[in-house]
Amino acid sequence: MAKKKLSFEEALLQLDEIVGKLEEGDIPLEDAINYYKNGMELAKSCHDILQNVEEQMSTVLGEDGEIRPFSVEGEGE
Repeated sequence: MAKKKLSFEEALLQLDEIVGKLEEGDIPLEDAINYYKNGMELAKSCHDILQNVEEQMSTVLGEDGEIRPFSVEGEGE
């Protein structure tokens, strides 16, 4: 079964919950390892999303340094 693609906010919220569980420290080692693996996947997902946004924003500035309006396809229709 394929995993649902989470938004940045959803992934960050789940990551925060995992950190909280790991900080409590009263979970079995095997569960802690699984939480850690899941947390690393969520952290990578957040990083990838932020990197994608950064790439999009760099195109807004333009090669000549001029600030250009950022528009989303379909906006204002």
